[in-house]
Amino acid sequence: MITQEKLTILTESAKYDVSCSSSGSNRKNAGGMGNGYVSGCCHSFTPDGRCVSLLKILLSNDCVYDCKYCPNRKAADVPRVTATPEEICELTMDFYKRNYIEGLFLSSAVHKNPDYTMERLLLVVKKLRTEYGFHGYIHLKGIPRADERMTNEAARYVDRMSYNIELPSEKSLKLLAPQKDKQSVLTPMKDLTLAKTAFLEDRKKGIIKRGSFLPAGQTTQMVVGVSPESDGQILRLTQALYRKMQLKRVYYSAYVPVVHDKLLPEQGAGQLREHRLYQADWLLRFYGFSVEEIAGEDENLPMDVDPKCAWALKNMHLFPVEINRAPLDTLLRVPGLGGKNAHKIIEARKYAKLTFEDLIKMRVALKRAKHFITCGGKFFGEKNEHAVRGLLAAAETQESAKQLSLFSALSTPENAMLALHGQF
Repeated sequence: MITQEKLTILTESAKYDVSCSSSGSNRKNAGGMGNGYVSGCCHSFTPDGRCVSLLKILLSNDCVYDCKYCPNRKAADVPRVTATPEEICELTMDFYKRNYIEGLFLSSAVHKNPDYTMERLLLVVKKLRTEYGFHGYIHLKGIPRADERMTNEAARYVDRMSYNIELPSEKSLKLLAPQKDKQSVLTPMKDLTLAKTAFLEDRKKGIIKRGSFLPAGQTTQMVVGVSPESDGQILRLTQALYRKMQLKRVYYSAYVPVVHDKLLPEQGAGQLREHRLYQADWLLRFYGFSVEEIAGEDENLPMDVDPKCAWALKNMHLFPVEINRAPLDTLLRVPGLGGKNAHKIIEARKYAKLTFEDLIKMRVALKRAKHFITCGGKFFGEKNEHAVRGLLAAAETQESAKQLSLFSALSTPENAMLALHGQF
């Protein structure tokens, strides 16, 4: 049984990795314990309203690497502990039986060497699946430079793996993480992508009839603000990872100065910059934008308005668009229109010409959208770019500063009915 002191140190050391959010696994219960089906396991809410959680822990915080920004770096004066594979397995099962968790996020510092660490991580996930009968969600943090055979074997037992790039350029890695380089991270990511493609082909041909290979795919993480790269550079790397590595998610972690070193900035990057990168990432994945449209290579995202609004303000000649005629890809680029509402509009206008009142009922954010659309030829927004930018920035400030109230939110009959049926 793992001690309380060891558990505290290993879970505290794991908190800086944000790439553990998960979804999309289709692993089903095959007569054991746990279930990773559909909703996955993460620190968020599933579509059906459930809050799901996972055990986020390191196997060891005793690292042979000396990355300047890392709290567990070799030179750090912190207590060092290492858990055994059996301790992690027993802890996971004990927490699951107590209904504390629904899955496991397992990572580790590079203890002794990459192969030794990866071997121990592989032993944990293999034991959980084969000896303990655990069928819940498992996200494993891969160890760069470890033997490819161990990495591929681990991929058959876990739902998701991640190799964290951490810094977006080779120059920054050499300066702040001298034992790492970009290829040591990109190579195993590429190998796993190719191995998964080959696995799926063998499944189609009937060569492989059982098992899975990373059903929830791969993710990575970048630390923002610890090195001088612009948002444009970061997003270009993100776009390349989505296209070439078929990653499920790229996560961004705003730098927090928890470690003091002359090579590190004294100020953190701030949560707003991280938030803007996530918004831009969403545009890349779901709204048909390219990184060239969102930010120049040496450009940072604006802080006063979100990336979609910033793009629209640069392209005012494309607006306003008629809500009753614009195609879907155009509607998706209108500030204030999300994917769900854009599809609702396409469907609803088959039966009647839509008005601004109809858009209000659809909960379209007209504070933004009204400057970029017409309804039946009517326009109620501002045409001057500077005036529009000021109004958009003011609207965002008001929304972010507003304190939510359950009782005020339920003040309308429509919202009360949604809450009654668990949809609010």
